Amino acid sequence: MGSEAFRTIKLTVAYDGTAYHGWQRQKDDRSLQGLIEDRLAVLTQEPVTVFASGRTDAGVHALGQICHFRTRSGISLEGLQHGLNALLPDDVRIRRAESAAADFHARYSAKTKCYLYQILNRPAPDVFLRRYVWHLAQPLDRRAMGEALLCLPGTHDFSAFQSAGSATRSPVRTLSRADLLEEPAGVLRFTFTANGFLRHMVRNLVGTLVAVGAGRLSPEDFRRILEGRDRRRAGIKAPAQGLFLLAVYY
Repeated sequence: MGSEAFRTIKLTVAYDGTAYHGWQRQKDDRSLQGLIEDRLAVLTQEPVTVFASGRTDAGVHALGQICHFRTRSGISLEGLQHGLNALLPDDVRIRRAESAAADFHARYSAKTKCYLYQILNRPAPDVFLRRYVWHLAQPLDRRAMGEALLCLPGTHDFSAFQSAGSATRSPVRTLSRADLLEEPAGVLRFTFTANGFLRHMVRNLVGTLVAVGAGRLSPEDFRRILEGRDRRRAGIKAPAQGLFLLAVYY
């Protein structure tokens, strides 16, 4: 490979997660990490390991996933972006390739992340949105869900919204944003920004907020569930297809 020094390259990636078994490389299943590493190896002519800001689950999408890798290849950033996009399938795009400091790490250097969850709340489903929303025909009380969201900003123990099997040492996270917007045609958009997220945290939050919107829980019940830190009292885990990693901030 010669004596060229290693470069650290930061990639911003968008993907439709429908056809993938999540971000992390799998032995027998199609993954986004495996796909991007394999294509980079072809482009750079060397083995490449790609590190992401976090592992998205099977079926989860991204508009701004951040990952990085180190390479001795002298390929230009523009050539890298165009070359990768030429090798990748249409459901994965490299939105940006840029140089990063040698100590940059897509996961450990991240300060905050922003996730979006979309619900289609109307009687009829949408054939074109079905991969990107959770369709719920029962009318949901927007006001009640908005009221429930008010208790989330700040620093809390989010154990009630953490799925089992997490290796995270602390369930404490700081949310700076938790809001709900209604778009045309019955699309509800929940947006959450925090310094980190627990396993399935957003999906568990949304599942519990839907219980509030359906009248099975009150906004005060939602607050008590947060404070009680008991996952068994919270709602179901929302389906993967409505979740998007919007952005990662450094």
